[in-house]
Amino acid sequence: MLAAEFRQRFLLQTAAAAGAILHSDQHQAAVLIPIIDYGDKLHVLFTQRALHLRHHPGQISFPGGRIEPGEQSHTAALREAHEEIGLAPAAVELLGRLPLQSTSTGFTIQPWVGLLQPQHSWLLQADEVAGIFEVPLTHFLQQENRHQFSLRLRGKMQQLHAMPYQDKFIWGATAAILHRLCLQLA
Repeated sequence: MLAAEFRQRFLLQTAAAAGAILHSDQHQAAVLIPIIDYGDKLHVLFTQRALHLRHHPGQISFPGGRIEPGEQSHTAALREAHEEIGLAPAAVELLGRLPLQSTSTGFTIQPWVGLLQPQHSWLLQADEVAGIFEVPLTHFLQQENRHQFSLRLRGKMQQLHAMPYQDKFIWGATAAILHRLCLQLA
């Protein structure tokens, strides 16, 4: 899939139409799903969280974090991507958002999809990010690479998504968001 086809098939709500601020009793977060356009292919960029973090150490995620009071969710996603991996907000063509994703830890995540050109280098925030890696988007678009399983978490059964790639195990909210992206593109 090329970037032009991606844009055409990816009809999402734009930042202007998405509403300014999320309101809920849950903690609010926003993430950026960075899609890198190599011209003849698209890749999804992931971060691996630092091992010393209190929440989700070592897990694979998208750049993102808590939405500050009064901040719009797309602004938070871009700010967090800049802080965590050095991605300049101006380098991202924000295409739109996916539906909210709730987590078992009480967060509501607003995922934003952004298209960007390959970057010359990344500036990782070592306090938060242990590393980054890319996966071809075509890997996730193949149904056989997307899995669901049940697991008892916090006293109740939860349906979780998982998407292994080489030596990486993408699961939980990140995989659920990625699954929704694949459904959007189908």
